[in-house]
Amino acid sequence: MDDVELVNECKKGNPKAQKALFDKFTPKMFVVCLRYLKQTDQAEDALQDGMIKVFSKIAEFKNEGALEGWIRRIIVNTCLDQIRKNLKFQTDVSLGDIEYKLEHKEFTIENMMAEDLMKIIQAMPQGYKVVFNLFAIEGYSHQEIAATLAISESTSKSQYLRARAYLRDRIEKR
Repeated sequence: MDDVELVNECKKGNPKAQKALFDKFTPKMFVVCLRYLKQTDQAEDALQDGMIKVFSKIAEFKNEGALEGWIRRIIVNTCLDQIRKNLKFQTDVSLGDIEYKLEHKEFTIENMMAEDLMKIIQAMPQGYKVVFNLFAIEGYSHQEIAATLAISESTSKSQYLRARAYLRDRIEKR
């Protein structure tokens, strides 16, 4: 069954289609959750909550664009909601306060395994990790991140720069 048929059947309340949609997308979406949330149980909770939202809003999906992208957006927003409930972000920091940590030399991570990189990202402080994932992986702008997380644009930029410095430091130590 293709995505259009799957969505149409889910809109009708077909339990087999709902299970098929769940089985098709939860492995990928769980990985997305793990990028934002450190603990597996938190990621599982966010995934479950997100998939409930997917099924409750499936009637709103208009088959315009990819179903996976639509689901991913719901899952990311669910993860962000969970983070907002549990943590407060650091206050604004001047970019000048952290620029010294970023050297201009380029480094490569070609020899690094993706799993190693994911472990480093998972170990980041929560604020760094969320902004890094939204900017570098999901493709949000700093303006969008600021609006989504209810922080200033400069906080988003400084958190991203700190995340990059954190990554660079950990990679160089390896």
